[in-house]
Amino acid sequence: MDAQLRELIPFLRDRNLQVRQIALSHLLPQTPPGSPHRNIFFSGLQAGGLQAKAKETDVIRDLKLLCRDQLNIAHDAFRALVNLSDSLLLLTPLSEANFLTFIVSYIINPQSILADLASMLLSNLTASSIACSAVLSLNVSIIPTPSFHSSFYATQSRCGTSPAPEPYPSDEPREVLALPLLLDAFVHGAQVNASDDLFKRTRKGELHFLASVFANVSVAPAGRTFFLTPRPTNFLKPHEDFEYPLAKIIPFTEHKDTIRRGGVASTIKNCAFHAPSHKAILSPESIKVSVPPSSIEAPGMDALQYILLPLAGPEEFDLEDQEKLPEALQFLPPTKTRESDPTLRLTHVETLLLLCHTRWGRDYLRDHGVYEIVRATHENETVDRISEHIERLVNLLKGDEPSDAKGEEEEEEAIVPSTGSSAEATREAESDDEDSRIEEV
Repeated sequence: MDAQLRELIPFLRDRNLQVRQIALSHLLPQTPPGSPHRNIFFSGLQAGGLQAKAKETDVIRDLKLLCRDQLNIAHDAFRALVNLSDSLLLLTPLSEANFLTFIVSYIINPQSILADLASMLLSNLTASSIACSAVLSLNVSIIPTPSFHSSFYATQSRCGTSPAPEPYPSDEPREVLALPLLLDAFVHGAQVNASDDLFKRTRKGELHFLASVFANVSVAPAGRTFFLTPRPTNFLKPHEDFEYPLAKIIPFTEHKDTIRRGGVASTIKNCAFHAPSHKAILSPESIKVSVPPSSIEAPGMDALQYILLPLAGPEEFDLEDQEKLPEALQFLPPTKTRESDPTLRLTHVETLLLLCHTRWGRDYLRDHGVYEIVRATHENETVDRISEHIERLVNLLKGDEPSDAKGEEEEEEAIVPSTGSSAEATREAESDDEDSRIEEV
């Protein structure tokens, strides 16, 4: 059977569209993990995927090219690469600059029909530090076009499932950082109504899996720096208002899609490892704050309400306690339910623990009703590990503060999270990413 399947590989390059489609449809079932003949996609690849003989890697090269083909072929090619991208052997060829540029350009183009599959692939790839580093520094070519829904056209997105606009924009292309464009596309994707006709939508993809990309990127210090450094609200108007990139995605902690709200929760938690950012993360939008070493000020992210809402239930509080709470948590309806996924509940509690590791953060959490919310959460929690973390959080909130001013000052400069060291958390996050890679789509 191996030999018969290998004979199909040259037909992936056939000029006849139907021949390409038939060959790919027979190869696709062998791409998920555990498939009996999956080895045909890895034959000849050396450990680490750093180099391979040209003949032996033709199939991967062909799949990358077929992602630009007509709809049915491109759909199966993306599916195949999503399934294969769990292998470390393919990290280098799939993280190659030209292919990453195409994937990102394709995702940010509202007219890309298979943008959600491309987002899944990018999510799997960024589970590795190789792709994360590449995405952080990646620039893409765009033509500013105010009449377009996204206000620009990504020139390298052009393919069978993302045709070029007519008439083609006349301005000169310019190179811009890709990650802010992915953030904007992610925000716009939340406005897509999945029940609408795909071909009538202003943006074709919902892009929920970009949340996992942001979570993966924010594991690295350079990624956290990106999310915690103010940037222009509109990249086409660099001298106008600034905002924190993290602020754009924080409101999605209660989104109906588990992937979207889970990736956002992990991104917030990863950014909370950076102690100097706690004031900016928690402060309301009415206050402008900078995060060292940057001196640029931007409105606070007001994240506490979005961290607490998934932990809050329909409980009623005394008026005195009610007034402490962020406005969004006051007088919640009796239909309010807590986050159903225990992993996400744990993530939010861990974020609160991290925010407790500056004196300013602890005081802010005390003054804004965190104890009242987590006390009610604890009473209704059924998972022992989450209950234990809540108890540690309560100890920090209700415990006595050190009277040594010097100790408090030092605490502002360093963070030693009770959830584990930053390195340990990074390793744990990477392990989680491996478990959550998308397979067999």
